[in-house]
Amino acid sequence: MSYTIVGLGNPGGEYQNTKHNVGRMVVTYLADTHDIALKEHAASTSELGKGMIEGEKVTLQNPNTFMNKSGSAVTKIVKSPKAARTLIVIYDDLDLPLGKLKTTFAGGSGGHKGVESIMRGIKTKEFIRLRVGISPATPKGKLKKPKGEEKVIKHIMGDFGKDKTQWTKAKKKTAEAVELILGEGFIKAQNKINTGL
Repeated sequence: MSYTIVGLGNPGGEYQNTKHNVGRMVVTYLADTHDIALKEHAASTSELGKGMIEGEKVTLQNPNTFMNKSGSAVTKIVKSPKAARTLIVIYDDLDLPLGKLKTTFAGGSGGHKGVESIMRGIKTKEFIRLRVGISPATPKGKLKKPKGEEKVIKHIMGDFGKDKTQWTKAKKKTAEAVELILGEGFIKAQNKINTGL
């Protein structure tokens, strides 16, 4: 089987370490960990790398389009609904506390512009999503999601600041979740990921 693993985010230095770019950061981390070179790929407006993870062929893709245009990059690599079934899209989620992971197959976009763009581009909702929590939480894990458009934008476009260590652990955990999907298949992996690995 061959998988395409896409990390959503925005290109450019000013966005590099922001919470909205967690998908890109995880894909870059996977590339580094598994010795896969990410190179500029003009045809798909992306950084692209091919290799093996957990015995499966993978294409790692970080679109160099802005988030809401991600679909135009992904459609150059994932060209059919059948191919979309082994597409894994990694992205930030404000409805989850920092570091919490959820994975689903198919469904809606949850208002995420990058996911909406991919759904429109590949003309199917049937692909694997790996959502990475970026919201603050109380010590007991209760969500403290920012409220109001201004605060939301400030939060998602900000870096991890004092939460950098927590994010480093979460990035590793997200990469492990991808490896689990590849190694054990989605159904088995889903239960482990959604109940906290």
